[in-house]
Amino acid sequence: MKRIAILGSTGSIGQSTLSIVESYPERFAVLSLAAGRNLDVVHRQCIRWRPRVVSLATEELAATLRNRLRRDGVSETEVVWGTEGSVRAATLPEVDFVVSAIVGVAGLQATYEAVRAGKTIGLANKEAMVAAGEILTAVAREKNVALLPIDSEHNAVHQCMRAGERAEVRQIWLTASGGPFRTLPLSEFEKITVEQALRHPTWVMGRRITIDSATMLNKGLEIIEACRLFDLTPSAVKVTVHPQSTVHSLVEYVDGSLLAQISVTDMRLPILYALSYPERVESDLRFDMERLAELQFEAPDFQRFPCLRLAYQAAEKGGAHAIALNAADEVAVAAFLERAIPFLGIPATIEEVLETTSETHPATIREVLALDCEARETAHEVLSRRYAARPA
Repeated sequence: MKRIAILGSTGSIGQSTLSIVESYPERFAVLSLAAGRNLDVVHRQCIRWRPRVVSLATEELAATLRNRLRRDGVSETEVVWGTEGSVRAATLPEVDFVVSAIVGVAGLQATYEAVRAGKTIGLANKEAMVAAGEILTAVAREKNVALLPIDSEHNAVHQCMRAGERAEVRQIWLTASGGPFRTLPLSEFEKITVEQALRHPTWVMGRRITIDSATMLNKGLEIIEACRLFDLTPSAVKVTVHPQSTVHSLVEYVDGSLLAQISVTDMRLPILYALSYPERVESDLRFDMERLAELQFEAPDFQRFPCLRLAYQAAEKGGAHAIALNAADEVAVAAFLERAIPFLGIPATIEEVLETTSETHPATIREVLALDCEARETAHEVLSRRYAARPA
């Protein structure tokens, strides 16, 4: 029986994880949850799962949930809040496995402390590895902790790498759907709307990650994450555009063999893989072989997707540049979703922030968070200067 903490329990990954636990009650149990501000959802989760600890974003939300649970006769759940609360949820002594699925760097501290506490980590938060991967992997090696990717692409690479030794890997291939604008004429990019960018052709995801998929910055973050997870240079991490999204990633070995991982486009499968590792357990997640009738692979267009070029540059420099890439994107995407900047303002903002970023490598989580704040401030300054007079 694996006892699980879920950081980001009200998001899509968190809810999919709970679905897996529901399907395998003899294998998994929920001990703690960390949610953000979705009070109604986490209230229902507490009623269903009766966790020992649940953490919310603010003290006010925690007080409200505490009162609701008391009214419902739930007295065994400790309600905490903020970063300290998330850390408590992630480091309960009885917890074996921590699902890190809080969006952005908000869950970084809790993930880091969970690694320090010797917990196995299921990583669904690529921002943690982008911003602090050098630190997290070093502590994981020291504590002999497994960092198991839940992102479908990295999970696929992890599966394919079980076929050979690390020294036998020449390079890996991360697949990208190409998003909604793979074939849109470049001349139309200036007129892209929020509604168009949120219309992903394959996956149902949160708003930020859907926009990141449209710009391919999401794939850029995955490049950096792959470098850290699998100890690869950026030049050994390739991207191929694969619109069908049936092949989730490929690993190329030194003898020329290519191994691909193929499965349904359902996040429950990589979650189940990570939770069950090193075992494989039976599931009902079946793949329709007829979907292999047509498979397209093509090189990404760096002119169409400048965020991918910027990500490779940040991956080469690492440290503060990787942090700034993620921070600037988060600020720019939020502004685009608020209709304060155009679609092309996203890569333009990121590029300007990266140009002012120093080549430093933080040694602590506190330094990572300080650099993250600095990059966000710079991004806001860029937006204010470039787009202050833009009509809504």
